[in-house]
Amino acid sequence: MVQFHEHIITELLEDSNGGLVVLSSGLSLSKLVSSLLILHSSSEGTLLLLSPSSTSLKSKITFHLKTLNPQFNQIPAEVTADLPAHHRHALYSSGNAFFITPRILIVDLLTNKLPTSKIAGILLLNAHSLSETSTEAFIVRIFRSLNRSAYVRAFSDKPHAMVSGFAKAERTMKCLHVRKLHLWPRFQVYVSQELESGPPEVVDIRVPMSKYMVGIQKAIIEVMDACLKEMRKTNKVDVEDLTVENGLFKSFDEIVRRQLDPIWHTLGKKTKQLVSDLKTLRKLLDYLVRYDAVTYLKYLDTLRVSESFRSVWIFAEASYKIFDYAKKRVFHLVRSDGLKFNELSKGVKNKKRKSKGDGKDIEEAVDGTSHSTLNSGLVLEEVLEEAPKWKVLREVLEEVEEERQKAGMLGEEIFTEGEDTDNGIVLVACKDEMSCLQLEECITGSPEKVMREEWKKYLLNKVQLRDIVNKKKKPKDPKPKGFGILDGVTPITPAQNAETTSISKQEHDALLAAASKLRNVSENDNAKDAPQPNIGGQGSGKRKRKVGIRKVPVVLDGVGVQNNDKEESVSDKIGMSDSKNEVNEDETNTVSAGRFSSEGTSVENIVLRKHSNPNVAARTGKPLPPVHFYALESDQPILDILKPSIVIVYHPDMAFVREIEVYKAENSSKRLKVYFLFYEASTEVQKFEASIRRENGAFESLIRQKSMMMIPVDQSGHSLGLNSTLESDLNTPQNSVTRKAGGRKEADKEMQVIVDMREFMSSLPNVLHQKGMRIIPVTLEVGDYILSPLICVERKSIQDLFMSFTSGRLYHQVETMVRYYRIPVLLIEFSQDKSFSFQSASDIGDDVTPNSIISKLSLLALHFPRLRIIWSRSLHATAEIFASLKANQDEPDETKAIRVGVPSEEGIVENDVRAENYNTSAVEFLRRLPGVTDSNYRAIMDGCKSLAELALLPVERLAELMGGHKAARTLRDFLDAKYPTLL
Repeated sequence: MVQFHEHIITELLEDSNGGLVVLSSGLSLSKLVSSLLILHSSSEGTLLLLSPSSTSLKSKITFHLKTLNPQFNQIPAEVTADLPAHHRHALYSSGNAFFITPRILIVDLLTNKLPTSKIAGILLLNAHSLSETSTEAFIVRIFRSLNRSAYVRAFSDKPHAMVSGFAKAERTMKCLHVRKLHLWPRFQVYVSQELESGPPEVVDIRVPMSKYMVGIQKAIIEVMDACLKEMRKTNKVDVEDLTVENGLFKSFDEIVRRQLDPIWHTLGKKTKQLVSDLKTLRKLLDYLVRYDAVTYLKYLDTLRVSESFRSVWIFAEASYKIFDYAKKRVFHLVRSDGLKFNELSKGVKNKKRKSKGDGKDIEEAVDGTSHSTLNSGLVLEEVLEEAPKWKVLREVLEEVEEERQKAGMLGEEIFTEGEDTDNGIVLVACKDEMSCLQLEECITGSPEKVMREEWKKYLLNKVQLRDIVNKKKKPKDPKPKGFGILDGVTPITPAQNAETTSISKQEHDALLAAASKLRNVSENDNAKDAPQPNIGGQGSGKRKRKVGIRKVPVVLDGVGVQNNDKEESVSDKIGMSDSKNEVNEDETNTVSAGRFSSEGTSVENIVLRKHSNPNVAARTGKPLPPVHFYALESDQPILDILKPSIVIVYHPDMAFVREIEVYKAENSSKRLKVYFLFYEASTEVQKFEASIRRENGAFESLIRQKSMMMIPVDQSGHSLGLNSTLESDLNTPQNSVTRKAGGRKEADKEMQVIVDMREFMSSLPNVLHQKGMRIIPVTLEVGDYILSPLICVERKSIQDLFMSFTSGRLYHQVETMVRYYRIPVLLIEFSQDKSFSFQSASDIGDDVTPNSIISKLSLLALHFPRLRIIWSRSLHATAEIFASLKANQDEPDETKAIRVGVPSEEGIVENDVRAENYNTSAVEFLRRLPGVTDSNYRAIMDGCKSLAELALLPVERLAELMGGHKAARTLRDFLDAKYPTLL
């Protein structure tokens, strides 16, 4: 356990009231929580951990509990809705620690099933996501009112999220009723001293990007800057936030949307599109350094199709360079007489123009598949530029293996000393799963083979796409039928028509010819090539790999490494791939273990594989060590599982770097070497450095806030919470009318609201409770909120309303409300920080269309005349509306509300409005008969008094009632059908 964790725990234990801890990301929050759980004793009471939204944090806590204290057998169980109430009560009284979902905890608190006196405290692991209206704040408020002595400890390892909005940290502390804020940045004295006392050996490798990668990056930044300038012109967003550096982070979208959401309906299409474009450009920058050249080109192709007519960025001046350079990284066109096409003629404004050949003869020998000759005399020549990092990674691994062999030659005792000193495990950390798989293929096979496979998939996809387009075109009339929108075809602009005769058309034909040739080859060899298109489908979800180049001058700690020889001997490469094939089976196992196993992984089995691999690889000139690949997205405690001695950070990530530091501080005697692979002068470096600056800035802001913070407390020193000052103002009788009983305050009756269990996923019950209403959670069959014996409310957020209309669920819900309650209400609730409108004025058409939300609402109101529709601007407005609706109404009855809509043992449903006039069971039976629909069953009921009478009606009469002979014949055939007899 690191010492600064001990300091944090000591500070927390000093204050019995609890506190809020904000850590730097990567400083192992899961280990800190695990240590607190181990210190907890059952005599103090039960400890409840509110389940975090991410399952990885929960699994990491469980893993650390097992490793920190193997004798500790009280692993926290999960309390969910599946457990019966009496089982949950027994667990609450047991004195152990449990994970519990907020929805179950709040329901048990409101129904008094939770013995609060036996609870030692509550731990919250995602303090940055709390707000005044969140369920966690609701839990703490009720819990504090019932048990003042218990503690509430909240944790967050996302400091930048704690400074979003006005006084976020202070408001969070008031919500949690805590007084102490503990800040632990990376630059804190205890943390920096411990992590820097025995740092790992670090090798920082700056890999130059290829000239095309530099060109693409420069073009993207130019386009991003142009989009930001356009955003500034709108005068709708704070200009300080609109910088390219901020645009590199996901949180930039949130910053912009937070400012624009309240006025979203007033914005023009261009501004809305700019917000979307900035997100796309950020992805393009990220994928450039993450994936290979072919995958990047594939992703750009999808963007060209999906965004070509809407987006602003695609028409920016520099955007052409992005597409052009991306193509040149994969292929270029050559005249069949050996002259190259120079597509980039300087000063030429026409994007796609033929220019003269540069006179150079193409002397390189190209494979049969690498170019295909066309009637137009153009040849497609492959470039297939590899990622510069691939070659550097291979060289780093070769260097690692050389060092290991030297150490082995000095003495075999390095393997027998024990796993603590150096177990020889090499860990490569990548951003995502796809990068891991691709790098694994590069190491086990060869980069050329990987690029060739990606190129095959790309070409085969082109052919498949052409076949689909041709199938669609066949039935079409050769004459044009207007503008094409009605035919489902996007209109072709004049620019595109002109393009067909230019080099773009020839390039397209060259690609298709190469693809057709490749497909013919693959068809001849189905055994090998048939499954490849399916493999390509794996990348379609995340179609974004990117690639670099072959020439890589590398700098290792300022010393040039012999990397400049462009050609490696072919025999070395072949030998390497041959030797790796034998090791491949072991390596895939280790890879899967490294990526997916968080619990129960047999670390010894993984480590033992290192003995066989050097012997197998020793036959070649440059052997490679066994490698484990780890996707940072999976967020598992990989360092503690594998305990590697060499870590190669392929995609730099600030949190992972901190994890390495903590791992080294915990294992100070272990030799650890870390290689960082950065693209020189890239946005990758800029983003990494900016993330550290952002976090430091967030902590400095929190430190300033802490010095000026004011948390109100009562006489006993407990925090009063968020609305304490507001409530005290309301209760002062200074403005009361003294003519009425001397100004004495009338005893208000307590308002009750019956709430469906499922509604506790939203924040409305919390706000209603804040307004002084008593919340009764039950499982309701009809409605979400019962305000009185007459009023039933179905609440819909905007997103839920659209989905309910689409699925038809809303119709059924309103139908049941109308059946059982006199005043059915549909509440449409808008978000407080968004515009109070369905659609912007420009989106509302003149015509009534089936897809329009306004048309659907109109039909609903026409179909159910008794339905009341209420529009609410926010949660607090809803609470006010509910209070006014309940003003002259009786309080709802809990037992009756539960029984509504639920048939008794005899099948009778109580309080069914329709049951007064109709036999409900008979109506339901009628509606299930063939030919009977929602549109004609009422006419049938008016035309005949019973099912017996219906069975005797002739077909002609049935046709009159049912609105058609076909439906009548269907019903008559069903009624006359003979029942099979059993002999």
